[in-house]
Amino acid sequence: MSLDVAAVSAWMRDHVAGAQPILHARKFSGGQSNPTYLLEAEDNTFVLRRKPPGTLLKSAHAVEREYRVQAALAGSDVPVAGMIALCEDDTVIGSPFYVMEHVAGRCFDDPRLPEVLRQERSFYFNEMARVLAAIHTFDVDAAGLGDYGPRGNYFRRQIDRWTGQYRATETGAIPAMDRLMTALDAACPEDDGRVALVHGDYRIDNLLFAPDGPEIVAVLDWELSTLGHPFADLAGVVMQWQMPPGEQGRGLRGVDREAEGLMTDAEFVARYCDLMGLKSIDNFGVYVAFCFFRMAAILQGVKKRALDGNASDPERGLRLGEFVPLYAEAGLEALDVRT
Repeated sequence: MSLDVAAVSAWMRDHVAGAQPILHARKFSGGQSNPTYLLEAEDNTFVLRRKPPGTLLKSAHAVEREYRVQAALAGSDVPVAGMIALCEDDTVIGSPFYVMEHVAGRCFDDPRLPEVLRQERSFYFNEMARVLAAIHTFDVDAAGLGDYGPRGNYFRRQIDRWTGQYRATETGAIPAMDRLMTALDAACPEDDGRVALVHGDYRIDNLLFAPDGPEIVAVLDWELSTLGHPFADLAGVVMQWQMPPGEQGRGLRGVDREAEGLMTDAEFVARYCDLMGLKSIDNFGVYVAFCFFRMAAILQGVKKRALDGNASDPERGLRLGEFVPLYAEAGLEALDVRT
């Protein structure tokens, strides 16, 4: 997906004080949602994130919301890149976009952390828990985000939304997904009054760590963020770890975590609870099942965009689409619904 560098450079000249001409743009690989580019000027680098072109589902790829929430988080205990400018005029490059600071750091696709010394890996997982708790204790009202999402039963709202999104992008029958949607609809948790900023896709490959240590220097990809229930983010971490290891699953299923110096699911949940002042979380499997369901619906949308020619990386999008039945089966397993 090409980027009109000249158009971006001209827009930045008019909207960013002291902006130098953009000389080069390089697309980051791997992302399946909003295409993201490294912009290189003579004496600085920036990152541009845009909506993909083409016909999109309503409310999807909301770069405007990404910009707003990260701008509100600036200076808080939640590390984010500095926001520079937002362009809502889709005539500039064909879709809205925003420009942010380029943060130097390391991004890990593999939660086994093979690049990190065994004795240091637990520090990275502890940092993940710390930042997740910081997100969930962020004062949204004081930051002007009190209207960032509707109040009420987050899980009811999300199950209904993603059921509709899945049906809108369905490309063939997946019986396990149909069973999961029915079972999850029946098991939807009651509203317990918890409301927090939720990231929506909190996992290790959406975190940028310091070049030389476990400190998280930026939380990335806020597209799914909203006001909601904090347990959904926590369950999302556990959900990812329950997938197979490797390039596609990016999980920890079957990994001897003690031997590898990695936290277990229970240890991570316990650490989070300590940070949040909670004794425990009841019926956690329901939250994990919800996360499997939502990810399956997201990947179905990725597959549909790949088939329609709108995906950021079509080949990878089709490969990821093959995981939809696996996520659906895993969701049923988390709910203990036998197939």
